[in-house]
Amino acid sequence: MGHIYSFLYQEYRDTSKQQEIEQRRQQDGLTSGVSAGLGVTSPPALQLQLRNNSRSLSLWQNLDVVQQSGLLTQLPQREVIIQEAMFELVTSEASYYKSLEVLETHFLKNPVLVNTLSQSDMHFLFSNIEEVMKASERFLMDLENRIEQSLQISDVCDIVHNHAVKHFHVFITYVINQVYQEKNYRRILQGNQSFREAMARLENQPHVRGLSFTSFLILPFQRITRLKMLVQVSGAREWIVKECNEGVRKMSRTEELISIEKTLEFKSKSVPVISHSRWLLKKGEVQQMAGPKSTRTMRSKKLHHPVYLFLFNNLLLITKRSSSGEKFQVLDSCTRAMLRTEDMEDQGQMLANVFNLKLLENQEERHVSYMLKTSSMSDKLRWICALTPNRRTRFMSTSAHQPASPQVQCIQSYSSQEPDELSIEMADVLNILERTDDGWMMGERLHDGEKGWFPCRVVEEIKNQEVRAQNLRECQRIHLAQEGGASSGSRLGSRGGRRTPKTPKVSNFFGTWTDQSEEEQ
Repeated sequence: MGHIYSFLYQEYRDTSKQQEIEQRRQQDGLTSGVSAGLGVTSPPALQLQLRNNSRSLSLWQNLDVVQQSGLLTQLPQREVIIQEAMFELVTSEASYYKSLEVLETHFLKNPVLVNTLSQSDMHFLFSNIEEVMKASERFLMDLENRIEQSLQISDVCDIVHNHAVKHFHVFITYVINQVYQEKNYRRILQGNQSFREAMARLENQPHVRGLSFTSFLILPFQRITRLKMLVQVSGAREWIVKECNEGVRKMSRTEELISIEKTLEFKSKSVPVISHSRWLLKKGEVQQMAGPKSTRTMRSKKLHHPVYLFLFNNLLLITKRSSSGEKFQVLDSCTRAMLRTEDMEDQGQMLANVFNLKLLENQEERHVSYMLKTSSMSDKLRWICALTPNRRTRFMSTSAHQPASPQVQCIQSYSSQEPDELSIEMADVLNILERTDDGWMMGERLHDGEKGWFPCRVVEEIKNQEVRAQNLRECQRIHLAQEGGASSGSRLGSRGGRRTPKTPKVSNFFGTWTDQSEEEQ
């Protein structure tokens, strides 16, 4: 299997996601390609052809031993697809471990690089990566032992569950530390010339394949999210992803609140900003418009002046930036529940991108209105959606399970730049809740329900209604599996050598399909 492991994980992951996108595109082009009630694309061979070329990843069915065994003539196509999914789990883990080895031998244990760093900087950069490596090595060995027992791979879900419960907690520590890792890497690069020069030489070595040091550092987070997508059977992996995300989120939010509070100056009544139950949703400058003036002297005054909004999940601060630009004087505040917005459409050029913000009860317990102007149509819509989230969006939420609702898949990864944006990965599928004419969409990611804005250029629409319906069915099944995760987890962990009668639901390059026994139930 040596040739299978020739990919570094970054290359493996990009290739697999690209193939997932291509497979969905082909499905999308089939107007009648989905069997009624089954959600299986017909013919299934189409899903496999996509990986069956010189630039593709290895297939289980292409292994010489499998082809010579005659298994391919005996197994139904559905079973071949499940074999491929489990085979991918093993090959991708091997590729991931290979990349971790490069991180360890080429960077972490390089004496030239290590000599340029203090002990604390070493910890900031590499955290507990060696523990993460050990967890991966154990997991890979167990997976390889299982696939070597028989040409037809038996269910690997018990292995995944066992390692998730016993060993994968090291991912949580590593991913939470990533907040500091990125900041400190930038700081060390800027202030440490010896490190900068050593790193430049190491990144140019041939066996790093032109990949950056940071692409190796983020491997554990990328792997744990991909594992979740590969095997969505019990809820075993879900808690790891949630813990990682929650840990990172809490740490970042607290840091952000402390940083914001340092810049605030309260004109009258002080509002305590730092709270465990508070986080920043959106911040930015808008123009406060003056009302219509009748006298000539008033008319000559400035029509609008800048104000800076800090919107938290339960509080709005309206501030004015100081002349130095580093401090913000708080002019008004209001709980978020007491905010109302009113869009002002078709009001002519002067009132383009303008909306009314009403504070039903501000800090002085008065009703106040602000007429605010934003720099673009999308910025106006984003502020309205953030300030008053219960306002109806243009399209239905996925919770309504409407196949007619527009759906997109991500074709280029995007990292959020603002708190109200959503970071999305290649091949993510999202339901569209809102879109603007100047190139932005608000979407809800199907597999975890996270919502946020992203640019239209990084996604493409899924036009086939059957494919959209299939994606929604799979999303619903994942949520049901997660809700029953604890009970199914204990079943998987204690089943001994007995094969569970239900076929696992697996999501991989080939897309997703429906378990017939479940549909019948």
